[in-house]
Amino acid sequence: MTRLRALVTAPLRGAGIDKLRQLADVVYDPWIDQSPLRIYTAEQLAERIAAERADIVVVEGDSVTGPVLESPIRAIASTRGDPNNVDISGATNANIPVLHTPGRNADAVAEMALALLFAATRHVLTADADVRAGQVFRDGTIPYQRFRAWEIAGRTAGLVGLGAVARALRWRLEGLGVSVIAHDPYSDEAHHTLEELLARADIISVHAPVTQETVGMIGARQFAAMRDGAVFLNTARAQLHDLDALVDALGSGKLAAAGLDHFAGERLPHDHPLIGLPNVVLTPHIGGATWNTEARQAQMVADDLEALLSGRMPAHIVNPEVLKS
Repeated sequence: MTRLRALVTAPLRGAGIDKLRQLADVVYDPWIDQSPLRIYTAEQLAERIAAERADIVVVEGDSVTGPVLESPIRAIASTRGDPNNVDISGATNANIPVLHTPGRNADAVAEMALALLFAATRHVLTADADVRAGQVFRDGTIPYQRFRAWEIAGRTAGLVGLGAVARALRWRLEGLGVSVIAHDPYSDEAHHTLEELLARADIISVHAPVTQETVGMIGARQFAAMRDGAVFLNTARAQLHDLDALVDALGSGKLAAAGLDHFAGERLPHDHPLIGLPNVVLTPHIGGATWNTEARQAQMVADDLEALLSGRMPAHIVNPEVLKS
């Protein structure tokens, strides 16, 4: 029997890719290792599939639509929780199973939320800057005076959205002595309205997906409803909050601090008002950027491909109906 060939343009590592190589001949060419970075259009990906004679394609950001779905491939795997780079209905019509990797970066993003929380509330960046500048005793003061802060133990955190990332953050916060409440109309584990959460939480961390319901869900009215001195975190997407309203809430002192890991267009203008605020920590969408994420998504893809090739139902398949036809 001819061995299958897999074209892999997503970053994978560890035991998962070793397993994948046992299942198929692997052409490993991750987009993230290219200079300049490379994201295939559907036409480019279809050409590459044809050139490699691939039966399976494993992608992260490449477009899987149109001509790709006309290729004689047996399976598509997208290393995303929401495989929005794949035309799911088109794949289903072509009878091609689509695998995905929900929660593969949940632990990584949860850790980033904690990193932003501590960095923002314990003045880590400004203190670091003073040490590097030789200004430990800036303006005749001592660091203990300038950088006093409240501990997070005994505080209440409100999670807006209770998906995989928020659940991973919840137990970490609870382990640090933080009480956790949540708002998510689609989760039976979340028991608070958004209004109740904003009124009670000292820390608000946003983890909702971007939908018509959630775009701009945290705006001027919501910031005004937060407790005085609250901390705002967003490791999800910038579209979920009103950036101008956030700047106003920080500038007025309504919010004590904020930590953000995403910006519209993947960048923040160098002259944006947030840049000059010392009580804000800004990171460039690196929440999921861990080697563990790549190892985890590799294992999930390999396990599901093994199930698929063995005639079993994969654990993470978007269109299981194609296996019943």
